[in-house]
Amino acid sequence: MELKTMKTRTGTSSFTSLHGLKMAALAIGGSLVLAGCAGNPPTEQFAVTESAVNNAVSAGGTEFAAVEMKSAQDKLKQAELAMHDKKYEQAKTLAEQAEWDARVAERKAQAMKAEQALKDSRQGVQELRQESQRTVQ
Repeated sequence: MELKTMKTRTGTSSFTSLHGLKMAALAIGGSLVLAGCAGNPPTEQFAVTESAVNNAVSAGGTEFAAVEMKSAQDKLKQAELAMHDKKYEQAKTLAEQAEWDARVAERKAQAMKAEQALKDSRQGVQELRQESQRTVQ
């Protein structure tokens, strides 16, 4: 039995040109959106970052996570300078980094406080055991 191949036209040329047109429109639209965002100061991000830094300070970040707090505060200052120079993308990136450094500092401070509370509780239990053994003897 012999197989014969049939040549058929699938219409890929019209699909390819339509696909290319869609991609070009998407690229142009994306560029316009990015260009529009580049000119806006990241004031919302700054508010979120300042809140995160304040929360970290309140949680004891300066005491328990000094390195992370310093990093957050330094990046926030750099972001403010970039904002002043109207380098909004750089300012936003630095503000985001400062926010995450502050969040790390807050979590680290909370963890250190919890660890200290656990140590204090264990010490209290140990003292109670010793006291109860003294009264029994």
